[in-house]
Amino acid sequence: MTFNDFNLSNTILEGIKDAGYTVPTPVQEATIPIALKGKDILASAKTGTGKTASFLLPIIEKLILQGSG
Repeated sequence: MTFNDFNLSNTILEGIKDAGYTVPTPVQEATIPIALKGKDILASAKTGTGKTASFLLPIIEKLILQGSG
């Protein structure tokens, strides 16, 4: 799986690529699709596993979509 599989906006995908990330972590893979559907998520994982991006990427995606509509 890659970040492209989440169908995120090009703006987010470019930022992810510029940051040097290519493959989501297991916590991101499990939670981002749920959050993108507007569902609540609760995740527990060790520091450095990508939890923050798990929450923020769907929020940023929603903000981008609201701004373009």
